[in-house]
Amino acid sequence: MSASTIDVGIVGIGNCASSLVQGLTYYGEDLANEPIGLGHVEMGGWRAEQIRVVSAWDVDTRKVGRDVADAIFAAPNCTARFADHVPATGTAVEMGAVLDGWSDHMATAPVDRRFDVADLPQPSADDVVRTLETTGTEVLINYLPVGSQRATEFYAEAALRAGTAFVNAMPVFIASDPAWAGRFRDAGVPIIGDDIKAQLGATVVHRVLTDIFAKRGVALDRTYQLNTGGNTDFLNMLNRDRLASKKLSKTEAVQSVAHQRLDAENIHIGPSDYVPWQNDNKIAYLRMEGRLFGGVPMNLELRLSVEDSPNSAGVAIDMIRAARIARDRGLGGPVLAPAAAFCKHPPEQMSDSDAHAALERFIAGA
Repeated sequence: MSASTIDVGIVGIGNCASSLVQGLTYYGEDLANEPIGLGHVEMGGWRAEQIRVVSAWDVDTRKVGRDVADAIFAAPNCTARFADHVPATGTAVEMGAVLDGWSDHMATAPVDRRFDVADLPQPSADDVVRTLETTGTEVLINYLPVGSQRATEFYAEAALRAGTAFVNAMPVFIASDPAWAGRFRDAGVPIIGDDIKAQLGATVVHRVLTDIFAKRGVALDRTYQLNTGGNTDFLNMLNRDRLASKKLSKTEAVQSVAHQRLDAENIHIGPSDYVPWQNDNKIAYLRMEGRLFGGVPMNLELRLSVEDSPNSAGVAIDMIRAARIARDRGLGGPVLAPAAAFCKHPPEQMSDSDAHAALERFIAGA
Protein backbone atom coordinates (compact mmCIF):
# COMPACT_ATOMS: atom_id res chain seq x y z
CA MET A 1 0.00 0.00 0.00
CA SER A 2 1.40 3.38 -1.04
CA ALA A 3 2.13 5.85 1.74
CA SER A 4 2.12 8.87 -0.56
CA THR A 5 -0.53 8.16 -3.21
CA ILE A 6 -3.94 6.56 -3.46
CA ASP A 7 -3.67 4.12 -6.36
CA VAL A 8 -7.01 3.91 -8.12
CA GLY A 9 -8.63 1.81 -10.81
CA ILE A 10 -11.52 3.05 -12.95
CA VAL A 11 -14.17 0.90 -14.60
CA GLY A 12 -15.72 2.87 -17.46
CA ILE A 13 -13.80 5.76 -19.02
CA GLY A 14 -16.81 7.93 -19.82
CA ASN A 15 -17.72 11.50 -18.97
CA CYS A 16 -17.62 10.96 -15.21
CA ALA A 17 -14.15 9.45 -15.43
CA SER A 18 -13.09 12.36 -17.65
CA SER A 19 -14.15 14.92 -15.05
CA LEU A 20 -12.52 12.94 -12.25
CA VAL A 21 -9.16 12.61 -14.03
CA GLN A 22 -9.21 16.24 -15.17
CA GLY A 23 -9.89 17.24 -11.57
CA LEU A 24 -6.77 15.46 -10.32
CA THR A 25 -4.74 17.78 -12.57
CA TYR A 26 -6.83 20.88 -11.95
CA TYR A 27 -6.48 20.71 -8.17
CA GLY A 28 -2.84 19.70 -8.35
CA GLU A 29 -1.57 22.52 -10.55
CA ASP A 30 -3.27 25.64 -9.19
CA LEU A 31 -3.54 25.96 -5.43
CA ALA A 32 -5.92 28.89 -5.88
CA ASN A 33 -8.49 26.46 -7.28
CA GLU A 34 -8.65 24.32 -4.18
CA PRO A 35 -11.47 25.97 -2.24
CA ILE A 36 -13.79 25.82 -5.26
CA GLY A 37 -15.75 22.64 -5.80
CA LEU A 38 -14.18 20.29 -3.26
CA GLY A 39 -16.16 19.46 -0.15
CA HIS A 40 -12.86 18.66 1.54
CA VAL A 41 -9.57 20.12 0.39
CA GLU A 42 -7.93 17.58 2.68
CA MET A 43 -9.50 14.41 4.03
CA GLY A 44 -7.68 12.30 6.57
CA GLY A 45 -4.38 13.77 5.39
CA TRP A 46 -5.13 13.04 1.72
CA ARG A 47 -5.41 15.66 -1.02
CA ALA A 48 -6.92 15.27 -4.48
CA GLU A 49 -3.59 15.46 -6.29
CA GLN A 50 -2.38 12.38 -4.41
CA ILE A 51 -4.86 10.17 -6.29
CA ARG A 52 -3.13 8.26 -9.08
CA VAL A 53 -4.83 6.17 -11.79
CA VAL A 54 -3.01 2.85 -12.09
CA SER A 55 -5.62 0.63 -13.79
CA ALA A 56 -8.58 1.22 -16.11
CA TRP A 57 -11.12 -0.71 -18.17
CA ASP A 58 -13.53 0.17 -20.98
CA VAL A 59 -15.04 -1.65 -23.94
CA ASP A 60 -15.10 1.13 -26.55
CA THR A 61 -12.57 0.68 -29.34
CA ARG A 62 -11.71 4.41 -29.24
CA LYS A 63 -10.47 4.12 -25.66
CA VAL A 64 -9.00 0.65 -25.25
CA GLY A 65 -5.19 0.71 -25.52
CA ARG A 66 -4.85 4.47 -25.05
CA ASP A 67 -3.39 6.22 -22.03
CA VAL A 68 -6.17 7.23 -19.65
CA ALA A 69 -5.19 10.89 -20.13
CA ASP A 70 -6.02 10.58 -23.86
CA ALA A 71 -8.96 8.19 -23.56
CA ILE A 72 -10.97 10.57 -21.35
CA PHE A 73 -11.31 12.95 -24.32
CA ALA A 74 -12.23 10.30 -26.91
CA ALA A 75 -15.74 10.12 -28.40
CA PRO A 76 -18.44 9.67 -27.34
CA ASN A 77 -17.33 11.68 -24.26
CA CYS A 78 -18.71 15.21 -24.40
CA THR A 79 -18.18 16.77 -20.98
CA ALA A 80 -16.52 20.12 -20.34
CA ARG A 81 -12.74 20.44 -20.58
CA PHE A 82 -11.59 22.44 -17.58
CA ALA A 83 -8.01 21.16 -17.18
CA ASP A 84 -5.70 22.73 -19.78
CA HIS A 85 -3.34 19.78 -19.94
CA VAL A 86 -3.77 16.35 -18.42
CA PRO A 87 -0.38 14.64 -18.28
CA ALA A 88 0.01 11.02 -19.32
CA THR A 89 -0.81 8.63 -16.51
CA GLY A 90 1.32 5.75 -17.80
CA THR A 91 -1.80 3.59 -17.54
CA ALA A 92 -3.37 2.17 -20.68
CA VAL A 93 -7.08 1.38 -20.78
CA GLU A 94 -7.60 -2.39 -20.87
CA MET A 95 -10.40 -4.20 -22.64
CA GLY A 96 -13.20 -4.75 -20.16
CA ALA A 97 -15.92 -7.35 -19.81
CA VAL A 98 -18.95 -6.38 -21.92
CA LEU A 99 -21.65 -8.57 -20.34
CA ASP A 100 -24.67 -6.25 -19.88
CA GLY A 101 -22.47 -3.14 -19.72
CA TRP A 102 -24.06 -1.62 -22.79
CA SER A 103 -27.41 -1.60 -24.56
CA ASP A 104 -27.77 -2.76 -28.18
CA HIS A 105 -29.41 0.48 -29.30
CA MET A 106 -26.15 2.34 -28.51
CA ALA A 107 -24.61 0.80 -31.64
CA THR A 108 -27.07 2.59 -33.93
CA ALA A 109 -26.93 6.00 -32.27
CA PRO A 110 -25.69 9.09 -34.16
CA VAL A 111 -21.99 8.83 -34.97
CA ASP A 112 -20.80 11.24 -32.27
CA ARG A 113 -22.65 9.24 -29.60
CA ARG A 114 -22.35 5.73 -31.00
CA PHE A 115 -20.88 3.10 -28.71
CA ASP A 116 -18.27 1.10 -30.63
CA VAL A 117 -17.51 -2.13 -28.75
CA ALA A 118 -13.98 -3.33 -29.45
CA ASP A 119 -13.62 -6.74 -31.09
CA LEU A 120 -11.06 -7.95 -28.58
CA PRO A 121 -10.90 -10.85 -26.13
CA GLN A 122 -12.69 -9.98 -22.93
CA PRO A 123 -10.96 -10.47 -19.59
CA SER A 124 -11.82 -13.19 -17.14
CA ALA A 125 -12.29 -12.40 -13.48
CA ASP A 126 -8.81 -13.86 -12.94
CA ASP A 127 -7.39 -11.33 -15.43
CA VAL A 128 -8.94 -8.38 -13.61
CA VAL A 129 -7.83 -9.67 -10.22
CA ARG A 130 -4.30 -10.08 -11.57
CA THR A 131 -4.26 -6.49 -12.86
CA LEU A 132 -5.59 -5.12 -9.58
CA GLU A 133 -2.90 -6.99 -7.66
CA THR A 134 0.06 -6.29 -9.95
CA THR A 135 -0.74 -2.56 -10.21
CA GLY A 136 -1.34 -2.25 -6.48
CA THR A 137 -4.82 -0.83 -7.04
CA GLU A 138 -6.14 0.17 -3.62
CA VAL A 139 -9.54 1.59 -4.62
CA LEU A 140 -11.66 0.59 -7.63
CA ILE A 141 -14.40 3.01 -8.71
CA ASN A 142 -17.25 1.75 -10.85
CA TYR A 143 -18.62 4.09 -13.54
CA LEU A 144 -20.46 1.53 -15.68
CA PRO A 145 -23.69 2.60 -17.43
CA VAL A 146 -27.07 2.38 -15.72
CA GLY A 147 -28.46 -1.15 -15.95
CA SER A 148 -25.10 -2.95 -15.88
CA GLN A 149 -26.05 -5.49 -13.23
CA ARG A 150 -23.88 -8.44 -14.28
CA ALA A 151 -20.94 -6.26 -15.29
CA THR A 152 -20.97 -4.45 -11.95
CA GLU A 153 -21.10 -7.75 -10.09
CA PHE A 154 -18.18 -8.97 -12.20
CA TYR A 155 -15.93 -6.09 -11.03
CA ALA A 156 -17.25 -6.20 -7.46
CA GLU A 157 -16.25 -9.87 -7.34
CA ALA A 158 -12.78 -9.03 -8.66
CA ALA A 159 -12.35 -6.30 -6.05
CA LEU A 160 -13.35 -8.73 -3.31
CA ARG A 161 -10.83 -11.32 -4.45
CA ALA A 162 -8.03 -8.76 -4.79
CA GLY A 163 -8.79 -7.05 -1.48
CA THR A 164 -9.40 -3.76 -3.30
CA ALA A 165 -11.79 -1.23 -1.77
CA PHE A 166 -14.83 -0.76 -4.02
CA VAL A 167 -16.60 2.54 -4.73
CA ASN A 168 -19.88 1.94 -6.54
CA ALA A 169 -20.84 5.22 -8.18
CA MET A 170 -23.76 3.84 -10.20
CA PRO A 171 -27.20 2.39 -9.38
CA VAL A 172 -26.65 -1.33 -9.18
CA PHE A 173 -27.14 -2.29 -5.56
CA ILE A 174 -23.99 -3.82 -4.08
CA ALA A 175 -23.23 -1.96 -0.84
CA SER A 176 -26.97 -1.77 -0.08
CA ASP A 177 -27.58 -5.43 -0.88
CA PRO A 178 -27.33 -7.50 2.33
CA ALA A 179 -25.74 -10.49 0.61
CA TRP A 180 -23.01 -8.48 -1.10
CA ALA A 181 -22.50 -6.32 1.99
CA GLY A 182 -21.97 -9.46 4.03
CA ARG A 183 -19.40 -10.80 1.60
CA PHE A 184 -17.38 -7.56 1.71
CA ARG A 185 -17.66 -7.54 5.49
CA ASP A 186 -16.47 -11.16 5.78
CA ALA A 187 -13.54 -10.44 3.45
CA GLY A 188 -12.52 -7.33 5.39
CA VAL A 189 -12.81 -5.19 2.24
CA PRO A 190 -14.50 -1.75 2.44
CA ILE A 191 -17.23 -0.71 0.02
CA ILE A 192 -18.91 2.68 -0.42
CA GLY A 193 -22.13 2.90 -2.44
CA ASP A 194 -24.56 2.87 -4.09
CA ASP A 195 -25.20 5.50 -6.79
CA ILE A 196 -23.24 8.73 -6.38
CA LYS A 197 -25.12 11.80 -5.20
CA ALA A 198 -23.82 14.81 -7.15
CA GLN A 199 -22.45 17.93 -5.52
CA LEU A 200 -25.49 20.07 -6.30
CA GLY A 201 -27.72 17.90 -8.43
CA ALA A 202 -31.44 17.29 -8.73
CA THR A 203 -31.47 14.64 -6.01
CA VAL A 204 -29.72 16.82 -3.43
CA VAL A 205 -31.95 19.81 -4.17
CA HIS A 206 -35.09 17.66 -4.12
CA ARG A 207 -34.06 16.11 -0.80
CA VAL A 208 -33.35 19.48 0.81
CA LEU A 209 -36.69 20.92 -0.31
CA THR A 210 -38.53 17.79 0.87
CA ASP A 211 -36.79 18.07 4.23
CA ILE A 212 -37.84 21.74 4.49
CA PHE A 213 -41.46 20.76 3.84
CA ALA A 214 -41.25 18.24 6.68
CA LYS A 215 -39.50 20.58 9.13
CA ARG A 216 -41.78 23.54 8.38
CA GLY A 217 -44.97 21.53 8.79
CA VAL A 218 -46.00 21.66 5.13
CA ALA A 219 -47.84 18.58 3.88
CA LEU A 220 -46.24 17.28 0.67
CA ASP A 221 -49.01 15.74 -1.42
CA ARG A 222 -47.27 15.01 -4.71
CA THR A 223 -44.03 15.71 -6.53
CA TYR A 224 -42.12 15.00 -9.70
CA GLN A 225 -38.56 15.33 -10.95
CA LEU A 226 -37.99 15.29 -14.71
CA ASN A 227 -34.49 15.21 -16.17
CA THR A 228 -33.13 15.68 -19.68
CA GLY A 229 -29.58 15.46 -20.99
CA GLY A 230 -27.54 14.75 -24.09
CA ASN A 231 -24.69 12.55 -22.87
CA THR A 232 -24.35 8.79 -23.35
CA ASP A 233 -25.87 8.21 -19.90
CA PHE A 234 -29.18 9.64 -21.10
CA LEU A 235 -28.83 7.86 -24.44
CA ASN A 236 -28.28 4.58 -22.62
CA MET A 237 -31.37 5.18 -20.50
CA LEU A 238 -33.63 5.38 -23.54
CA ASN A 239 -33.78 1.62 -23.00
CA ARG A 240 -36.36 1.71 -20.21
CA ASP A 241 -35.62 -1.90 -19.29
CA ARG A 242 -32.34 -0.66 -17.74
CA LEU A 243 -33.95 1.89 -15.43
CA ALA A 244 -35.46 -0.10 -12.57
CA SER A 245 -32.63 0.39 -10.06
CA LYS A 246 -32.01 3.99 -11.16
CA LYS A 247 -35.61 5.03 -10.54
CA LEU A 248 -35.68 3.20 -7.22
CA SER A 249 -32.43 4.81 -6.10
CA LYS A 250 -33.54 8.35 -6.95
CA THR A 251 -37.03 7.87 -5.55
CA GLU A 252 -35.87 6.41 -2.25
CA ALA A 253 -33.38 9.27 -1.82
CA VAL A 254 -36.35 11.66 -1.68
CA GLN A 255 -38.84 9.39 0.10
CA SER A 256 -36.34 8.81 2.92
CA VAL A 257 -36.47 12.46 4.05
CA ALA A 258 -40.22 13.01 3.60
CA HIS A 259 -42.32 13.45 6.75
CA GLN A 260 -44.61 10.74 5.39
CA ARG A 261 -43.95 8.44 2.46
CA LEU A 262 -45.91 9.34 -0.64
CA ASP A 263 -48.01 6.77 -2.44
CA ALA A 264 -46.38 5.57 -5.65
CA GLU A 265 -48.88 7.44 -7.84
CA ASN A 266 -47.96 10.75 -6.18
CA ILE A 267 -44.20 10.68 -6.75
CA HIS A 268 -42.37 10.43 -10.06
CA ILE A 269 -38.60 10.74 -10.15
CA GLY A 270 -36.42 9.60 -12.96
CA PRO A 271 -34.72 10.23 -16.30
CA SER A 272 -37.15 11.61 -18.84
CA ASP A 273 -35.57 12.11 -22.24
CA TYR A 274 -32.44 12.39 -24.34
CA VAL A 275 -31.77 15.75 -26.02
CA PRO A 276 -28.54 15.37 -28.06
CA TRP A 277 -27.59 19.06 -28.24
CA GLN A 278 -27.54 19.33 -24.45
CA ASN A 279 -24.36 17.20 -24.43
CA ASP A 280 -23.27 16.77 -20.79
CA ASN A 281 -25.61 19.50 -19.56
CA LYS A 282 -28.43 18.13 -17.44
CA ILE A 283 -31.64 20.05 -16.89
CA ALA A 284 -33.95 19.05 -14.05
CA TYR A 285 -37.50 20.23 -13.51
CA LEU A 286 -38.99 19.85 -10.03
CA ARG A 287 -42.58 20.38 -8.96
CA MET A 288 -43.86 19.98 -5.42
CA GLU A 289 -47.50 20.38 -4.39
CA GLY A 290 -48.53 20.69 -0.77
CA ARG A 291 -50.73 22.30 1.85
CA LEU A 292 -49.88 25.08 4.31
CA PHE A 293 -51.60 26.31 7.47
CA GLY A 294 -55.35 25.74 7.31
CA GLY A 295 -54.95 23.30 4.46
CA VAL A 296 -54.33 26.15 2.00
CA PRO A 297 -52.67 24.74 -1.15
CA MET A 298 -49.25 25.78 -2.45
CA ASN A 299 -46.86 24.59 -5.14
CA LEU A 300 -43.21 25.07 -5.98
CA GLU A 301 -41.48 24.74 -9.35
CA LEU A 302 -37.73 24.81 -9.96
CA ARG A 303 -35.44 24.45 -12.97
CA LEU A 304 -31.84 23.36 -12.38
CA SER A 305 -29.14 23.31 -15.07
CA VAL A 306 -25.76 21.70 -14.34
CA GLU A 307 -22.85 20.15 -16.22
CA ASP A 308 -23.58 16.58 -15.19
CA SER A 309 -20.18 14.92 -14.89
CA PRO A 310 -18.15 17.63 -13.12
CA ASN A 311 -21.08 17.84 -10.71
CA SER A 312 -20.17 14.38 -9.42
CA ALA A 313 -16.37 14.42 -9.71
CA GLY A 314 -15.64 16.25 -6.46
CA VAL A 315 -17.89 13.80 -4.62
CA ALA A 316 -16.04 10.91 -6.28
CA ILE A 317 -12.73 12.30 -5.03
CA ASP A 318 -14.15 12.34 -1.50
CA MET A 319 -15.50 8.78 -1.89
CA ILE A 320 -12.10 7.53 -3.06
CA ARG A 321 -10.33 9.16 -0.13
CA ALA A 322 -12.92 7.83 2.32
CA ALA A 323 -12.42 4.32 0.91
CA ARG A 324 -8.66 4.60 1.38
CA ILE A 325 -9.14 5.81 4.97
CA ALA A 326 -11.44 2.86 5.64
CA ARG A 327 -8.89 0.48 4.13
CA ASP A 328 -6.09 1.95 6.25
CA ARG A 329 -8.22 1.41 9.36
CA GLY A 330 -8.91 -2.21 8.49
CA LEU A 331 -12.65 -1.69 8.02
CA GLY A 332 -14.64 -4.22 6.02
CA GLY A 333 -18.08 -4.08 4.48
CA PRO A 334 -20.20 -0.98 3.83
CA VAL A 335 -18.74 2.21 5.28
CA LEU A 336 -21.98 3.79 6.42
CA ALA A 337 -21.20 7.47 7.03
CA PRO A 338 -19.53 8.21 3.66
CA ALA A 339 -22.20 6.16 1.90
CA ALA A 340 -25.01 8.17 3.49
CA ALA A 341 -23.26 11.45 2.69
CA PHE A 342 -22.26 10.65 -0.89
CA CYS A 343 -24.81 8.16 -2.27
CA LYS A 344 -28.47 8.14 -3.27
CA HIS A 345 -29.05 4.54 -2.15
CA PRO A 346 -26.74 3.85 0.82
CA PRO A 347 -27.22 0.89 3.15
CA GLU A 348 -28.55 3.32 5.77
CA GLN A 349 -30.38 6.51 4.74
CA MET A 350 -29.85 9.65 6.85
CA SER A 351 -30.90 13.25 6.49
CA ASP A 352 -28.23 15.30 4.76
CA SER A 353 -27.35 17.18 7.95
CA ASP A 354 -27.02 13.94 9.95
CA ALA A 355 -24.98 12.33 7.16
CA HIS A 356 -22.62 15.30 7.04
CA ALA A 357 -22.09 15.16 10.80
CA ALA A 358 -21.48 11.39 10.66
CA LEU A 359 -19.00 11.87 7.82
CA GLU A 360 -16.99 14.42 9.78
CA ARG A 361 -16.88 12.04 12.75
CA PHE A 362 -15.68 9.26 10.43
CA ILE A 363 -12.93 11.46 9.00
CA ALA A 364 -11.82 12.41 12.50
CA GLY A 365 -11.75 8.76 13.51
CA ALA A 366 -14.39 9.24 16.20
